[in-house]
Order: sequence, then C-alpha cells, then structure tokens
Amino acid sequence: MGAEDNRKEQEPGLLDLKTLKVISVIGRGAKGVAFLVRNEETGENLALKVILKALIEKKSKENGDKEDGSSVYKRIWFERDVLKSFQHPLLPRLRGFVETDKIIGLAMDYCPGGDLNSLRKKQTEKMFSDEIIRFYGAELVLALEYLHGLGIVYRDLKPENVMIQENGHLMLVDFDLSTKLSAKSPEPRQILRLNTTNSETKSITYKRSLSLFHCFGSGISHVDSDSCFTESRDTTSQSPDSMSTCETEKSNSFVGTEEYVSPEIIQGNGHDFTVDSWCLGVVLYEMLYGRTPFRGANRKETFFRVLVKSPELVGEQTALRDLIGKLLEKDPTKRISVEGIKGHDYFRGVDWESISQISRPPFIPLRPERDMQGIKAIDVELFVHGIFADEVVGSIKGSVNLDENNKKKDEDDKEVLVEALKNSSKGPDFSVF
Repeated sequence: MGAEDNRKEQEPGLLDLKTLKVISVIGRGAKGVAFLVRNEETGENLALKVILKALIEKKSKENGDKEDGSSVYKRIWFERDVLKSFQHPLLPRLRGFVETDKIIGLAMDYCPGGDLNSLRKKQTEKMFSDEIIRFYGAELVLALEYLHGLGIVYRDLKPENVMIQENGHLMLVDFDLSTKLSAKSPEPRQILRLNTTNSETKSITYKRSLSLFHCFGSGISHVDSDSCFTESRDTTSQSPDSMSTCETEKSNSFVGTEEYVSPEIIQGNGHDFTVDSWCLGVVLYEMLYGRTPFRGANRKETFFRVLVKSPELVGEQTALRDLIGKLLEKDPTKRISVEGIKGHDYFRGVDWESISQISRPPFIPLRPERDMQGIKAIDVELFVHGIFADEVVGSIKGSVNLDENNKKKDEDDKEVLVEALKNSSKGPDFSVF
C-alpha cells in the first residue's frame, strides 16, 4: 500500500507556467514550439512541448471537426497518458503538463545530444559504421518491443524522432501518431541465420563491439548541435482513429512520414505492429547508406516506389543487409517481427538484458556551452502565438487587441525566436512533434 501511495505522489501533475524558466528555444513543428526550460522549484531541465489551442481548433474546423478540435485534443491526451505509462530507460517520462486558456504543454525528459539524423549527418560520409548501427539498432528494437508489449504501435519511427540522452543512450520521442492495439504477446525466439559463409566473419560479438564503444575515437565525431539543421520531411496524418484506446487487431489510419511509411498504410488495408518493423528497416538503411531507400521527387513518386520498388542493398551480402531486406518486405504477413529481429544473425552475441546499461555508448554529448541562465524573459503564450499568428489571425481574441506594452513584448519574443532558431539543430519538422 505504501509503495502504491509513493508511486501516486510521483505521478506528474499540472505545472505552473510561472515556475518554468525558458533557457532556449529548441525548435518548432507543425502544431507548436519546443522549449528547453528549467523548473525553478526542482532545478531540473525539461523539454516543454507547447501547442497552441487556437491552431488546434482552426485546423480541426478545416478538417470538418464540429467539436472544437476534439479529435486533435484526443491525440494530445493520448500522448500525455502514454508518456505517463512509460517505465523504460529508452523512453521519455512525462514530468508534468501545463494548460491555460491559450496553450497546452507537455513537459518531459530533455535530451542534450540532439537527434540521430543530426548525428549521422556530422559523420565524415554521413553514414554510421556497422558496429555503431548494431548498437543503435539494438536499442531501437528494445524500445519497440516494450511499446508493443503495452499494445502501442509507434508508427513514426525516423531518425528525427530518436534523441541522444545525456548518457549517450537513445530515447524515442513524439507519440501523437501512435495508436493502441491489443497488447502483443512475446513470440518464441527464432534464430535466423544467413545462407552465406561470410556472415560469421562479418558478425561481431557483443563483447568485441563493446571495446570499440570504450574508445574515444569510436567512429562518432562530436556534434555541435547548434550548427546542423535536419532535412524537412512531410508528416502525413489523416483520420483520428490513432487515438483509440482499444482497437482489436488493426488500425486504418493514414499516418506517418512519407519516406518511412509502409506499403500497407499507403494501401489502406489496415496495419498493425509490423509497420514499426518496416520503419526500422528504413532507419537502418539510412544509417548504412546515408539516404532513405524509396525517396522520390514528390510524395506520389515516393509512395509508388514504396509499393513496387525493391530496396537497393548495394555491396557484399552481410547480416545487416540481409536483415534490412527482411524488414523491408512489402507483405506485412511475411515481414520479420521484433522477436525475429532479436534472433537474427546480425544481432548474434548481443546481451539484450544489459545493452541499455552500457556505461560508454558510441557518442556521449558534451555538456552544453550555452548560457544556462536562460534568454531574456519570455511570455510563452505570446511567443507561440507569434509564431503561428498568420495561421490563426483573429482566433485569439485577447491577442488581437493587445495594449502597446504587450505588442512590444510580442515583437521582442519573435526576435528572440528568430535568433534562437538560427542556432537550433532542428529543422521545421522538429522531432518532438
């Protein structure tokens, strides 16, 4: 009983916006702005994802929602509840939430190492080595396995949504496109081997790869996260059914990021946990080759390639290329599952129980040199409204007739944003969103 009471005391609750000091602007997305803030009461640094209510309501009306954004609010509350449920070292915790008459904010763990896409693009050839792909790939598999055990289909796995924690381990973020299905039961481990004599020599045991991670020159070059912008990628989201809390077997939502979306989502035949295996295949391909496998000149061409084109796995046959091929199987009923991935030859020798506890991952971010005292005082509500003013003109009645002092403050905040975003490593399609 005491343990249960203690857990309830630690559950995140409503935060007072006045106690959150803005240190910097991390980036912006389609629905809001992300800030690095310090909780003045606890001294903790947090990532605060702030969403403008007026923008939610405006977009909902444009989409024919007659209930003032109920479907979009469902997504926000779903993400809040999902974050509250996580107890895993590779997934974020909800540290509290903010709600006023103008904004909704979710406070969560802050990752100072930037995202996996920025880190990859800082490498000499914009690609990772086989050993580093194995480490990051294994952590992604563990995170997906945990989500599936909770009945959560992630549906938006991409490097921009994979952050680097202070300890160098990965963290998946952004769950507003996720959905809930019946929890997936663990499958018997199937050991998959290659039909090639080269596989054994190419596959490195976990202990051998660990020695590489302890070296300073492990193949990961240091990232100055303030000087790298990610590529802009379109995120597709149609149909609010991703917020259903009790679906039986499949979802029919059309969601995801176009270069990572699976064939079954494009076809609209319903999808399940195997969409995450497809996304993992695209991410591993991108880490290996420095590009995604199906990108076309436009969305139509990209979707056509996803449906009919086989991935070009250039190079000698290796365990990694074999795994990518099995992940990018167009037929979801034949696609390798998470349990099958863990038993694949590429991950032979990996100690799945301890990999997330490694003390020296490939890249550990340096402590930021930025002024942790924070930029000048920002009114978060006015700040976010200023960014999306053109999209919600007249939507916030109190903001249209601001007095002169507030108008000046709004302009000052916008100037700060422009300067902050110049120094941000996140592009318009910021990973938190």
